[in-house]
Amino acid sequence: MPTTIQRRPAQAVRLLQAADLKKLRWLVHGFSARAGGVSTCYGGKSLNLGLTSHDTAANAERNRKRLLLALGAGTKARPWPLITLRQVHSDLIHVVWSPKPGKLSGDGLVTNLPGVALAIQTADCFPVLLVDTRNKAIGAFHAGWRGTVQRIVEKGLGIMRQEYGTRPQDVHAVIGPGIQKCCYEVGDELRSQFESQFPYAHELFHEVQESDPVREKYPMLFMNARAPGHGDLCIKLHLDLQQANRRQLVSAGVPKKQITALPGCTACNTKTFFSHRAEKGKTGRMMAVIGLF
Repeated sequence: MPTTIQRRPAQAVRLLQAADLKKLRWLVHGFSARAGGVSTCYGGKSLNLGLTSHDTAANAERNRKRLLLALGAGTKARPWPLITLRQVHSDLIHVVWSPKPGKLSGDGLVTNLPGVALAIQTADCFPVLLVDTRNKAIGAFHAGWRGTVQRIVEKGLGIMRQEYGTRPQDVHAVIGPGIQKCCYEVGDELRSQFESQFPYAHELFHEVQESDPVREKYPMLFMNARAPGHGDLCIKLHLDLQQANRRQLVSAGVPKKQITALPGCTACNTKTFFSHRAEKGKTGRMMAVIGLF
């Protein structure tokens, strides 16, 4: 489904939004990018929304207020409470009953409480937002490979069903920016873990032959006694984590036409996004935010 990119000139905050969710007047949602903030530690001014060791907490708080204002989540004087987690790459999901839930540790949030903003921080892992359009309930999930193999999105749907009567056919889902299969090299042990959980796991992994400039320039250095076709061809294994979460949603009963997966790769596009892998750990954090009026 189509997406829209929104800029608010006063803040210069760039938001990525799903077109179908933008039509819901009782909902705010958006995925931040790199531009539009006051942080200066990541190469020019940027919208770092995480409490990182390289930036100040004051900068992150100013950036968070800019994001909420750009989303329309409250006013400059009274922004909505921003509910965040200490993310631990788990399948732990919290039900938010109060605007002040205290310190939370885990990787998922669900609520039907209006006037609060659920937030997931990312810098390569995929954020997933769920909206029950019938019962007006929402969820936000941090889906790295660990959360995905532990079925965090599927479990989030289950908790929403238990708490709010959510049915998969009433859910609209958006998978936000993350590291795409072009850049997400993994090991064989990861393939084994996915194969133990998902019958379609073989469709999620792709073998990629990467070029080696040294090998190409000096092929004699890499000669061996193996038969032709049995040498080291620089074959790398890549995981399509976005597709893994899409397939998980479909398997859980969410209609394909109600799932939006945003294009773009965080590792390929560090001018637009933060990427932990591409920037070798020294990077900021983006946010996926969702809330109810």
